[in-house]
Amino acid sequence: MSGVSCADQTPSFEKTWGSSTSSGYCSEEDSDSELEQYFTARTSFFRKPQKQKLSEKDEVTESKKQELSHSEIQQKIKEYNAQINSNLFMSVNKDGTYNGFIKVHLKLVRPVSVPPPRKGATSQGPANGKKGGAVKRRTSFYLPKDTAKHLHISSRTRAQEVIQALLKKFTVIDNPAKFALFERTERHDQVYLRKLSDDECPLFLRLCAGPNEKVLSLVLKENETGEVN
Repeated sequence: MSGVSCADQTPSFEKTWGSSTSSGYCSEEDSDSELEQYFTARTSFFRKPQKQKLSEKDEVTESKKQELSHSEIQQKIKEYNAQINSNLFMSVNKDGTYNGFIKVHLKLVRPVSVPPPRKGATSQGPANGKKGGAVKRRTSFYLPKDTAKHLHISSRTRAQEVIQALLKKFTVIDNPAKFALFERTERHDQVYLRKLSDDECPLFLRLCAGPNEKVLSLVLKENETGEVN
């Protein structure tokens, strides 16, 4: 629209309409009526959309992107630890980073692949003196429902590294790109899921939200953005 309002365009429109009425295409009464209808429709069509206010969800997301000062981090960790009923505390390092625990719930629909169980002390060398590539074998199984895992991580640990650590804990050999870490929040009896980007730091989200998992919990799910081998 180039910043041009409907009022700025009215004079040129009236000039065009006046030349039409003088040519005998419509009466003066019809001209006034149709002009009013046309202008009303035109105004509603070209009206600039009002800037939408940030929803509560967007505001929460924006607030989490803000960086905290060293003193703010210390204060938040102090408040966080005061709400903990276990030994899963957070601690501040001299360099300003901090360590702590996160709990990740695994909500996987499809089976995962793990290495096949070893049968005794089988030889890994080539059979019959012939050299050949090892055959990759894997076993697939479904993780039990309500599976969860605690991880001790740093404030610098990114979501992608958390996914890799979880797969290693469960000896899953699938491509880490098949999975994604989600932030689950509950507000006003509504549940919201937000996919974390690879470079987001889950411990920072945990610190900002506090230890209450109804406020925020972390969930590992399948990555549905595309096919990954």
